[in-house]
Amino acid sequence: MLTSDSSQTGPAPLAGAEHPVADFEDLFHNAPCGYVVTTNDGVITTTNTAFATMTGYGCHELVGRRFADLLTPGSQLFHETRHFPVLHLRGRADEIALVLQRADGTHLPTLVNSFVVPGNDGAPGEIRIAVFDSTERRDYEQDLLEARRAAESSESYVRALQQASSAFTLADTEEELTTAIAESIREAFTATHASVLLINSDGDLELAAGSHPLRDAEATIEAAALAFGRTVAVSNSDMADSVVPGLTETLREARLEAACATPLLDKGKPAGVVVCYFGRERHLADNAIELMETLARQSAHVLARLRLQEQLAELALNDQLTGLANRKLLEERLDQTLATVIRTQRAVAVLFLDLDGFKVVNDVCGHVVGDSVLQQVSERLRSVVRTADTIGRYGGDEFVIICDDTDADAAMVIADRIRAVVREPLVGVPDSCPISASVGVALLGAGTNPAVSSDNVLQLADAAMYTSKNAGKDRVTIVSV
Repeated sequence: MLTSDSSQTGPAPLAGAEHPVADFEDLFHNAPCGYVVTTNDGVITTTNTAFATMTGYGCHELVGRRFADLLTPGSQLFHETRHFPVLHLRGRADEIALVLQRADGTHLPTLVNSFVVPGNDGAPGEIRIAVFDSTERRDYEQDLLEARRAAESSESYVRALQQASSAFTLADTEEELTTAIAESIREAFTATHASVLLINSDGDLELAAGSHPLRDAEATIEAAALAFGRTVAVSNSDMADSVVPGLTETLREARLEAACATPLLDKGKPAGVVVCYFGRERHLADNAIELMETLARQSAHVLARLRLQEQLAELALNDQLTGLANRKLLEERLDQTLATVIRTQRAVAVLFLDLDGFKVVNDVCGHVVGDSVLQQVSERLRSVVRTADTIGRYGGDEFVIICDDTDADAAMVIADRIRAVVREPLVGVPDSCPISASVGVALLGAGTNPAVSSDNVLQLADAAMYTSKNAGKDRVTIVSV
């Protein structure tokens, strides 16, 4: 066992703290889907504003009601005889079609994803439900049917519709979705090149799937489609300049003759574009344009759903206050790390730290300042560990850091850095309420017992942390597992 109380000087304090709680509340209440939490027997305990708007009731009116009571009679029967039993049997149920009966008596078709969260020690848990307005889906399914009828004379169009339907059913990621769209469009229109480009966080188009011969060109048809917000088609290179100045020369240099681009619009906002290029002159008939727009419209809807599900999944694995990994994600990462250690004998350090003096800050300055302290400390922890290391808030003022490829000496260096940055003045905290960190380190490596569990490791690191705290606080204690 090794103990250190060496003092170091850390970086200057942060200029301010961010407010992830406010961001989370805004995302929760204004998410493009309803979100409901019920008891194990279906009584609503929490709901967001989006779901309240769907139903026409206020949030306070929904709490205490049975979720089933908000459904039409037919959906109630399906929910109670099929949906609810399957949910409790399997733990989750996805893409369930249910119809809400609004406060004014009108009906709203929805798609529901739900899963069961078990309670602690066998206690009754809760059910979390995401509700998506499927009115547009019903409409675009009608669009798909009409496009199918218009394309019956073309076997390739029918095949494209079938592939698209299958893709929307099976796609779990953006990559799977965009790949299926690019392949379907290329085959349906016998295009020389077909691609899907998505707008990234910087506002630039990035190739997501397919092949695109003009990615480095200044004059492109996808730019015109995004600018106009509609499909843009060029049947031959002679007329290309009338649509996009400079496109004629660009097409000829690439030995292409025709092109077509359709924007992917999510509630009127561009998310990307679908592009086809042809080596020969090609006039796309109205039914061909309609097919391409139908596929683009549906892919945009699915893309929005996949991104929302990704956001919700991320929220479920991150601490709402600090944005760090939560206990569930920490335990998952530690399980993975243990398996790697047993297989490779690689050195790993698990740091467990507790803030000394945090209770005094909460009592003297209030919980708002206490929350700010946790946010500031979280940012400082990010600044002193590697990007690949996992940092999480274990609970209260306790944090856990998993450092890969880290032996005792390296762990001590990291722990001392942590102690140094935590000791630095914190915004909003008076000098009379100093904050420091007591750190416990559990070392894993060649001598680690293969039977050890993540709980064992955390318990040992926690015990080492209390050794540091009992020895005078602001110290580091290292133990081997």
